[in-house]
Amino acid sequence: MRERLFLYFVYVLLIGFALICFIPFWIVLINSFADEANIQTSGYQLFPTSFSLNAYSFLLSGKQVFRSYGVTLFVTIVGTTLGVIITASYAYVLSHPKVKYRHVLSFLTFFTMLFGAGLVGFYMLIANWLHLKDSIWALILPYLLNPFYAFILVSYFRSLPYELNEAATVDGANDMYIFFRIIWPVSLPVIATVALFYALQYWNDWYLSLLFIDNYRLHPLQIMIRQLISNLNAMSYVGGSQTDYNIMIPTFGMQLAIVCITIGPIVFVYPFVQKYFIKGMTLGSVKG
Repeated sequence: MRERLFLYFVYVLLIGFALICFIPFWIVLINSFADEANIQTSGYQLFPTSFSLNAYSFLLSGKQVFRSYGVTLFVTIVGTTLGVIITASYAYVLSHPKVKYRHVLSFLTFFTMLFGAGLVGFYMLIANWLHLKDSIWALILPYLLNPFYAFILVSYFRSLPYELNEAATVDGANDMYIFFRIIWPVSLPVIATVALFYALQYWNDWYLSLLFIDNYRLHPLQIMIRQLISNLNAMSYVGGSQTDYNIMIPTFGMQLAIVCITIGPIVFVYPFVQKYFIKGMTLGSVKG
């Protein structure tokens, strides 16, 4: 009886915690279809009394949503691909026992995790020295090599038997062949984990666009949310030159609708890659 009561208590606790996590998403989703007048008079409700598609029709009437989606997809796909290749290659160098200066490189990599140049130095590097102001590459290059992700890969590469490298070297394989044809296939779980981390980082990033992108045509989805919330002239931002100030802007519903539109792909992708999150969390927790 004690075990059964404890089990019921755990179930109730987990269900309550799940509801606490789910209710905010439900409020955002259901009120994005609510009528604007209903939101203004009654606030956000669990079950609105009137529904409308004005917020979605207003957002999709202009071209900015599609432009921002294209920018975010390009940055996420290209950034994730390049970031995984560069980070994995660098981590393989750090983990290779025959690389002469691997300890120096490891120290320099770890040093960047503790100390940085600050905002002024970072801005000068990207905008003044690399001349990436208002360039889509300003949203990709700064995140291509993440020291934390590199050390995750280093930990995994060191757990692989070095006999794989020796056997391939005896057969005449060079380092590039060993890495991409031998190490890479057996490291797919951890590489998929790091790829997922990179994809989430690029998809959710708004900081780089806030610093370096003034051209609204290059705004990703996350900075678009900020503009729609803070910009008083939302009609001009979304509709471009096709502006009609006689149309009432569904302010509250539009904010909720853009959140639903932007988080959609991640919500649908996450269940398929959730196991890789668990792999990444437990990687390196057991030594030996």
